[in-house]
Amino acid sequence: MNDCLFCKIAAGEIPSDKVYEDEDVLAFRDIAPQAPVHVLVIPKKHVSGWYDAQGESDAALAKLMRAAAAVAKMENLVESGFRVVSNCGPDAQQSVLHLHLHVLGGRAMSGTMV
Repeated sequence: MNDCLFCKIAAGEIPSDKVYEDEDVLAFRDIAPQAPVHVLVIPKKHVSGWYDAQGESDAALAKLMRAAAAVAKMENLVESGFRVVSNCGPDAQQSVLHLHLHVLGGRAMSGTMV
């Protein structure tokens, strides 16, 4: 998509603080972190959100999840714990319409997520 912020980051048109990259996935630090570690994990291919990901292969979606786990390990979050979150749609406060996972850690998380 021509106007997608995350597509531009994936294409290298907008700089980012990269944490992980392979041929299909990119992970970079959030510019407005909500925790000491806040990394966004995106597919390089444009997918608007989880609902639209139904057309993606299981392998592509598994790569996204594995990349989130790799980021947690790289950021030394595995032992203390971390949170992986994905906001889907306006009521969930999805601010960029490109599928992405937030990997959050580095402190105890407040509240409960069910």
